[in-house]
Amino acid sequence: MADYSNVDYAYLEASLCNTSGQVSLAERFRSLFTLKNIANDQSIDIIAKAFSDDSELLKHELAYCLGQIGNPRANPTLEKVLEDLKEHEMVRHEAAEALGAIGCLESLPILEKYLNDSNESVVDTCELAIDKIKYENDPQTKAEREANKSMYNSVDPAPPTSDTKSVEELEAQLTNYDLKLFKRYRAMFALREIGTTEAVLALAKGLKDKSALFRHEVAYVFGQLQHPASVPALTECLQDQNEVHMVRHEAAEALGSIATPEVLATLDSFKLDSQQVVRESCVVALDMYEYETSGQLQYASPLQGQQAQNMHALKLAQQS
Repeated sequence: MADYSNVDYAYLEASLCNTSGQVSLAERFRSLFTLKNIANDQSIDIIAKAFSDDSELLKHELAYCLGQIGNPRANPTLEKVLEDLKEHEMVRHEAAEALGAIGCLESLPILEKYLNDSNESVVDTCELAIDKIKYENDPQTKAEREANKSMYNSVDPAPPTSDTKSVEELEAQLTNYDLKLFKRYRAMFALREIGTTEAVLALAKGLKDKSALFRHEVAYVFGQLQHPASVPALTECLQDQNEVHMVRHEAAEALGSIATPEVLATLDSFKLDSQQVVRESCVVALDMYEYETSGQLQYASPLQGQQAQNMHALKLAQQS
């Protein structure tokens, strides 16, 4: 286990919050994921400070990391972000999803409040978060939860479905608009667990879904899978100027995680995209590409002294 007793928190805070105005976005992300991996009260408080930034992409990742840490200490910060109607939908949706990941029953009232939000992605995320919290706190699902552990080190918006292992049946659930979103997500994550080319091609059909939130989650799952068979669908998604930037940015980051040679030129060509969040995602994805192809053991900040050798932050591919 890594020893974080001598972490230079002042360094990490200055890096994440860019107090000098000279820290690159890629380096700020590395500092963020270092704090995520430390996952103590001090790291949560530092992450919370960075919400004053003007980068939608960074704030989205801040919320994601707080959800993955899973400490209720982050709830007031996430609730404030969700309640800020001036905040970008991508950030508010991620705050709602993070509340679901943390899983406190006390979060249900605020999530229910925004089931009538004007933004569809926020509404859908709140619905998912409510179902996730109820599932996680239901004594009747305890046995299923214990038996249905994911091989991926992430807290997902829904658990993999446990009632079928057939790709064909899961694809039918994935694309069935008559089912609750939570059940469709469960099919999505079950296909991720299978992880074959057949499962990837079934998931790719979700990139044509009518819900932007659903499409963005499929791209996120492809980033986790890192399967080359998803590259054509993700590339098409990134290149589609009519696609919403919440989805395109996730496609870019997934391509950075997959890190096959053909994605480098694709990502480089979108560094000047008209959408800021897409531009920034390509920059971060290229940094991830360098990480994936460098043989490095960690995706984290180059901390002072020997501290860097103790930082085993999860790579940036795991994001929503």
